Amino acid sequence: MMDWRAAIIAGVIAGMVYLVINMWLASKYLGNANVPLQLSAALVMGKSVLPPAEGIASGTYLAGFLIHMSVSVFFTCVIAFCLYRWGIWIGFLGGALFGLALYSISYYGIAAWLPWLSPMRGWIMGVSHLVFGAVAGGVYEALERDRFARVSH
Repeated sequence: MMDWRAAIIAGVIAGMVYLVINMWLASKYLGNANVPLQLSAALVMGKSVLPPAEGIASGTYLAGFLIHMSVSVFFTCVIAFCLYRWGIWIGFLGGALFGLALYSISYYGIAAWLPWLSPMRGWIMGVSHLVFGAVAGGVYEALERDRFARVSH
């Protein structure tokens, strides 16, 4: 049975790792570290919060962070459900593939309904999603309680 505690913790960790990497890459290559939070906030606040919005309001930061973390935990639960009991290496590799699939679905499929995603297609988002999936799957497998019970018997 899937370990929900491990999935939620892994989702928070993977979400934070994704956010730090994505904000650093966005700052370095796009000149705006706020892009990841603005993209998440735009899901509920509309495209007016997207760059080149004048500054970023604290409400936009909060909305972007809460939405991002909620989505991270949800997708980590999906990864955990699909990959649990396969071991840590499959967790990392399968999670990485899931992250790339998530990137493709988001930035090529969903972009048909949310056109502001299209300009964000590229290696920055691809790498961020790959790392997110790998961390989510690997950390879940590392924390999964049932894994430790199987080893001790």
